[in-house]
Amino acid sequence: MSKDCDVLVIGGGNAALCAALTACEAGASVLLLEAAPREWRGGNSMHTRNIRCMHDAPQDVLTEAYPEEEFWQDLLKVTAGKTDEAMARRVIRESHHCRSWMRGHGVHFQPSLTGTLHLSRTNAFFMGGGKALLNAYYRSAQALGVQVRYGVSVDRLELRDGHFVAAHAGSERLTARTCVVASGGFESNIVWLREAWGRNTRGEWPADGFAIRGTRFNQGVLLKDLLAQGADAIGDATQAHMVAIDARAPLYDGGICTRVDAVSLGIMVNRDGRRFYDEGEDFWPKRYAIWGRLVALQPRQLAHCVIDAKAVGRFMPPVFAGERADTLSALAHQLDLPEAEFLQTVAEFNAACRVGHFDHAVLDDCHTEGLQPAKSHWARPITTPPFYGYTLKPGVTFTYLGLKVDMNSAVQFGGLPSPNLFAAGEVMAGNVLGQGYTAGVGMTIGTVFGRIAGASAAARCVGDRRAAA
Repeated sequence: MSKDCDVLVIGGGNAALCAALTACEAGASVLLLEAAPREWRGGNSMHTRNIRCMHDAPQDVLTEAYPEEEFWQDLLKVTAGKTDEAMARRVIRESHHCRSWMRGHGVHFQPSLTGTLHLSRTNAFFMGGGKALLNAYYRSAQALGVQVRYGVSVDRLELRDGHFVAAHAGSERLTARTCVVASGGFESNIVWLREAWGRNTRGEWPADGFAIRGTRFNQGVLLKDLLAQGADAIGDATQAHMVAIDARAPLYDGGICTRVDAVSLGIMVNRDGRRFYDEGEDFWPKRYAIWGRLVALQPRQLAHCVIDAKAVGRFMPPVFAGERADTLSALAHQLDLPEAEFLQTVAEFNAACRVGHFDHAVLDDCHTEGLQPAKSHWARPITTPPFYGYTLKPGVTFTYLGLKVDMNSAVQFGGLPSPNLFAAGEVMAGNVLGQGYTAGVGMTIGTVFGRIAGASAAARCVGDRRAAA
């Protein structure tokens, strides 16, 4: 049995570190357990680039203004209303203040780069990306006296009437006055994903075609354990931050370089050579995370992004080169598409295009007419060789089934908050994200609720000490 600490933090990513640092700043003793070895520490946070922040005027790396109501409307739109407004608005308001705190712990920011479309106003980019952010936080945690142990996988929590008692990691029992669970979703658990998605009407198991964009260590062990012990659930097991990524991506840790950002500049067709959704519905940062789920619903869980030479240079280049051909017929053969159906799809799309003033930086007037599904913006005929095609599959970033928490980040049991068990990050993100995604908001949720959880846990310890005195 370990010596008691004030706050036990389970997890090693952004939310866990924000909780640990905040609790330590409040005077609590903190032990952080990271399931991964040191070289793989940080969970999905190592693959991040930016955080979405509200601001009422230009601020350092952020241009113009991004007020609370616009942030809320963006979130409301992508979630289709599947969000807790009070909780979401707290995330939004707190995002206004988080960057100064982050800087105090060694995080540096930079202006958005070419290819990071439409984000200079809404998102602050980390200098050096998520890995640099994590390194800064771990250095700060060491300086503050946070104990960190790597390679410690917690199997279950010992609870008594909703109170945290101890964490069990193999034969080791670790006690603490309070606990923050920030151990991520269950996206790395292929068996659970398969069970959640089931078998479709074509006899396929869609999850068999998924790749995991981030860490292999988010197995959902504590999520499953807590739900089995009566913690209140929130969210749908099939909803997730899912991106259409290059079909050649590895099973784990492909990260952002496997994403293909050309979708809004061309058309997406399935294995039958048919379009299946509006590629120009909205700005790419507000829509990129729906395409993984859309592809998951297609035959064989594959789709193809097709562009022509006019689109080249207008999107962040992916790490893998696409197929290239001088004719659409040749491209169909290279992508293994039914030629006649594909050529008909392209011909119908081209004929339906009503090209006005093309501008990928705004919701322009280039659209289709009389076509289903429509393309609402950036619709231009695919006529200029060479033609390019990228074969895509679903890439899961993180899952939305999670633990229901209150405004203080306390895990709920039968609608009642635990007095000393808190949750932050992906494991509770479903309170804010019922579906959909908008770029950078996962880091916003993790940062805000990580700090809330750390403060709540430390406050509970201070209260206990006063009561004991």
